[in-house]
Amino acid sequence: MAKILVVGAGLSGAVLAQQLAAHTDHKIIIVDERPHVAGNCHTARHPPTGIMTHVYGPHIFNTSDLQIWQYIKQFGQFANYVNRVKAVTELGVFSLPINLLTINQLFKTTFNPREAQAFIHAQADASIDDPSNFEEQALKSVGPLIYEAFFRDYTIKQWGCDPKELPASILKRLPIRFNYDDRYYSNKYQGIPIEGYTVIVERMLADPNIVVRLSERYDPSWNLEFDYVFYSGPIDAYFSYREGRLGYRSLIFQQEIYAGSDYQGNAVLNYCQGSIPYTRVHEHAHFTPWETHRSSVYYHEFSKETEPTDTPFYPKRLRADKVLLTKYRALGALEKNVSFLGRLGTYRYLDMQHVVKDSISAAMAFARSTPPWDRFPAFLNTEAEE
Repeated sequence: MAKILVVGAGLSGAVLAQQLAAHTDHKIIIVDERPHVAGNCHTARHPPTGIMTHVYGPHIFNTSDLQIWQYIKQFGQFANYVNRVKAVTELGVFSLPINLLTINQLFKTTFNPREAQAFIHAQADASIDDPSNFEEQALKSVGPLIYEAFFRDYTIKQWGCDPKELPASILKRLPIRFNYDDRYYSNKYQGIPIEGYTVIVERMLADPNIVVRLSERYDPSWNLEFDYVFYSGPIDAYFSYREGRLGYRSLIFQQEIYAGSDYQGNAVLNYCQGSIPYTRVHEHAHFTPWETHRSSVYYHEFSKETEPTDTPFYPKRLRADKVLLTKYRALGALEKNVSFLGRLGTYRYLDMQHVVKDSISAAMAFARSTPPWDRFPAFLNTEAEE
């Protein structure tokens, strides 16, 4: 029996620990500096209203991979839930992602799919062959009006930089649909756990071979006490930022209580105008339509640059960050008996389904390996967007 340390009790570390406990006889110790498990998908009841809130912002589990869907459902009942986001712009309120209804409302037309596709193609900047940044990708895909109404100012607020500095891949995650499908996610399976994500993670970690230690800040000196370490925190923090800090965005949530049962009529409204400082407003009662509450709680969400005391949310992956990441990955490859995983450990933008898949893959690879594990890879599944 080996002693394995898993740093981070978010979804990445929890799935890894659960799978290691299920497929090996190792002793798993999982630590987290927060006082709760589940990381950024932590959910909790809001005391004044009783509403189940997504404490660090909305999370809708979605995947087209049946095995991933069946895996997560082992740990709790999921209610079917389809996220339908609305965008508040200077020109009105529209469905997001851009779809046929958005196009017809915005341009006051009655296009069918073929007409809309031809129209948007005519709006696009044909001089851009290979988009090298977010702005070029937007102009090539949808043209200037849609870019300026929906994406330009919102992107500046969300990422804190000029859209020309961001990779084109960020916009590629938002599809343009030439039908009336207004689902934010198009994956086959979509849902929210009825008891919240934290209960799901707690059940993952309920194995007798898993010890959970919360409110403890990991120190690399602990590595000597364990046979192997899986680290899901920020990779630059692991090395005490010796090469510099990678760029992340953090979020601030301003909570408001509404005396009625429905403040805004939808779970999420994106505010695309540069004149409004917050990026979106989410009202959490809409994430649990199977419940009834007399009052409501909603959050204004602000995006900011990550400072030393902030929780990092989104890797920025600007050009300078990618250079820095290469240095940290080189350092990580030199570590003995340590692997890096998760959004922060590999510095990749990952949805929950990708986190689950990567952690299962890492755990199964480790279960098939044999000690002393000094040749087990420091990075697994490091494919990323450009």
